[in-house]
Amino acid sequence: MKRALVMVLACATLSACATPETRIRLALTDAGLSKPVASCMAGRMVDRLSLWQLNKLNGLSKLKDKKAQQLSIEEFVKRSKALQDPEIVGVVSSSALICAVTS
Repeated sequence: MKRALVMVLACATLSACATPETRIRLALTDAGLSKPVASCMAGRMVDRLSLWQLNKLNGLSKLKDKKAQQLSIEEFVKRSKALQDPEIVGVVSSSALICAVTS
């Protein structure tokens, strides 16, 4: 029993240490973007956006269409416009374009 408690606490501690890039990458894949594109975009967005803006973007992962296996990059950019933050839209758009071509 004590060992299980230690394992739970260790897992909780490790998850709290996740980097913003990891959280954004997971949010992007949860939203339905492919893993290579999500990894590429997360790295670029973390370098260019504030933590507050990244948290706003994190909420988009809840908007995944349950019927679709993957969210298109165009649809993700369109949904990011709903956040009404021009800097987020610019970074998401440029990251999406670059990552779609390179991934």
